[in-house]
Amino acid sequence: MKRLLLLSILGLATFHASVAQEVEKKPSPLKFLVGGAFEFGGDEVAEIYFTNGDAQSVKAGQGVSLALGGQLQFPKAERLLLRATLGYKYVTTQADNAHIRLTRVPLHLTANWMATDKIRLGAGLVSHQNIQFKADGIGQDVTFKGASGPIFEVAYGIAGLTYTVMEYKDQANHTYAANAIGLTISGVFPRK
Repeated sequence: MKRLLLLSILGLATFHASVAQEVEKKPSPLKFLVGGAFEFGGDEVAEIYFTNGDAQSVKAGQGVSLALGGQLQFPKAERLLLRATLGYKYVTTQADNAHIRLTRVPLHLTANWMATDKIRLGAGLVSHQNIQFKADGIGQDVTFKGASGPIFEVAYGIAGLTYTVMEYKDQANHTYAANAIGLTISGVFPRK
């Protein structure tokens, strides 16, 4: 009886070790995603005039953003990736006596195809929420309605180019093209 029990324990331990080894070989299909972007374009939301005679435009598509999210790779379609991020997009002016800014919270959801090990092609939907222009008491603050539109991306390694098509509407129903061309950087963890 003791021998049978000992053989059973030894057999289970061997089986567990072989299963654990197999599990270690397979990478997780879900990875943590970190990204950022520099985007340019869109209609002028405001123009700021400085005392030295210079002027600066704040454009609807313009800004720097940081985002966190996840990437899902399908085991049976290894070249297909789903990416989702939530971020913060911000642009300010050169004014040193006022904090004039345009902020928004972007949510990206894209399907991506790995054409090669380094080249990624993506398309999906982006939504901007909590879109606010703050003039810091120098002018009128403007709140925009949430907006969404398509986004397209071509990336090599961690760097990519994006094009976003979007339109903002302010509280008076004036529309502003928020189309943007962007340079993106993104990476996933763990790498394998």
